[in-house]
Amino acid sequence: MKSFRLALIQQLVSCVKSDNVSRAWQLVKQAVKQKPDIVVLPECFNFPCGTRLYPKNAEPVPGETSQQLSKMAKECGIYLIGGSILESDRGKLYNTCLVFSPDGKLLVKHRKIHLFDVHIPGKVNIQESNIVCPGNSLSMFETPFCKIGLGLCYDLRFAELAQAYTKKGCHLLVYPSTFGLTTGPAHWDILQRGRALDNQVYVATSSLATDNDADYISWGHSAIVNPWGDVVAQAGSEETIIYADIDLQYLADIRQQIPLHFQKRHDLYGEVGEQKH
Repeated sequence: MKSFRLALIQQLVSCVKSDNVSRAWQLVKQAVKQKPDIVVLPECFNFPCGTRLYPKNAEPVPGETSQQLSKMAKECGIYLIGGSILESDRGKLYNTCLVFSPDGKLLVKHRKIHLFDVHIPGKVNIQESNIVCPGNSLSMFETPFCKIGLGLCYDLRFAELAQAYTKKGCHLLVYPSTFGLTTGPAHWDILQRGRALDNQVYVATSSLATDNDADYISWGHSAIVNPWGDVVAQAGSEETIIYADIDLQYLADIRQQIPLHFQKRHDLYGEVGEQKH
């Protein structure tokens, strides 16, 4: 297939976990009316983002939320990238993205690799590593359309991860994310466009909607960027769904016109992408 349709859900969440899962069901069912092949939920879609809320919302995999995600994928006949949940495993917590096939099978589990330990005086002071542990592997999955690489939020800042996925054949990179009001306006768009341009891939980011009463206020602005660096679809701050057709022939044309992947000087600056998977 030369193209497929992608849907990103920008969800507004409450403090009630079961209500958030129910709302995700509603939004996925709404999204499939536009016949997407792949649907993406945001990071922390089943509880408000904020490390204070992490421990009490953690659950095992398989567990209540993962079972609901599997049912969503199977009932709707889609690939479902399930944003992220807080996974508990042998006494440790992980910020985890689960991906399900159209038959409800778990395809891959991505544990957030880079944790958000950031101090910007007077604006941001979050130490995600005080609560969760980092993942230690790349996470990709195959579809009939293309190979897809996964990251979560802060993973987007690390160019090496995107380069590694590209080297391994991924044509779409998906980052369920929740940037805040400090870094969102400053860096959100440019990071996505940079990852897309550097690697000549599509990049998609699915965020929580903005809730000004939340402990951690999300920037929103979920987006899809093409290999030329154009933002082909973008949300505002409200709860919504955005769509775009991922044109793989266009990607191939861009790579032929500007053949970066054949022009790299690995003899001078080494090669990224040899990490163990």
